[in-house]
Amino acid sequence: MSNKLLSPSITLLYSSAMNGTSLKKIDHLGIAVRSIENTLPYYEKALGLKCERIEEVPSQKVRTAFISIGEVHLELLEPTSEDSTIAKFINERGEGIHHIAFYSTNIEGQLAQAKENGVRLIHEVPFEGANNKLVAFLHPKSTFGVLTEFCTAKDPSHAH
Repeated sequence: MSNKLLSPSITLLYSSAMNGTSLKKIDHLGIAVRSIENTLPYYEKALGLKCERIEEVPSQKVRTAFISIGEVHLELLEPTSEDSTIAKFINERGEGIHHIAFYSTNIEGQLAQAKENGVRLIHEVPFEGANNKLVAFLHPKSTFGVLTEFCTAKDPSHAH
């Protein structure tokens, strides 16, 4: 069946079924900020959203704040060290959207599928990230400039 004859949403469903994707939804958008404390009033007061929690991820040298809107989270990312990836991002590009994260029910399989299709992986093996999740990133040079994260619940019984 030719994808040219299908609407974009049907094409996505057809493509997902054919490729056996384990991606289920957009989980969150990562937003690099210099200061969570200075940024939160915008989201909480101007937009009326609520910060659910703030958490530090020492292995990534970052503090995160999670804000829900519908089924998607905004993840504010504040560097805790000048040599962190987020600090480097902010110094080079300024504050703003850092990455998009897709929730996967089979992160290892999704990484393998991406690699088999020529996508450069930043992480071959998922590692512990924020919000009790395992995460892995795809290189933006292979994803048309979009830093892409796959994430999954560390404990499948707590999947959302």
